Amino acid sequence: MASLNINSRSGGSSNQVSRKKGFADLDLSLHLNKVTKDISILKDDAAIKNAVKNLLRSNFYERPFQHTLGANLRGLLFEPNDVLTRVQLREGILQVLSDHEPRISSPVIDIQEASQGNAFKITVSFQIISSLAEEKVELILRRLR
Repeated sequence: MASLNINSRSGGSSNQVSRKKGFADLDLSLHLNKVTKDISILKDDAAIKNAVKNLLRSNFYERPFQHTLGANLRGLLFEPNDVLTRVQLREGILQVLSDHEPRISSPVIDIQEASQGNAFKITVSFQIISSLAEEKVELILRRLR
């Protein structure tokens, strides 16, 4: 965050003005902007939330030249639905967020069994560093037969 100190000549006090760095990302749900008829743009907190969701959905070797980018959560879907699998899911999520998302801090991960043991409901709560806002991303990982 950039800051600028302004000294006034009359009183000698200083005011501090801060500029927040803006973030932008494309909305991958491909909704069109009603005015421009272009793909909608997500800004600031919504863009960071979308980036976290994209990191969680990515698998290893899916992105060219970035083979370690991703949480590889789908690789654990066909493991037994037990405590060890949930620990591996949590470690994978923490690893990808700490390595590739510097704009968030203190992620809290909740993993629950869903759909009679055939799915995981993952909730990641985190704080955005630039705005100190609390955000939450929910993701359901489901096995397809």
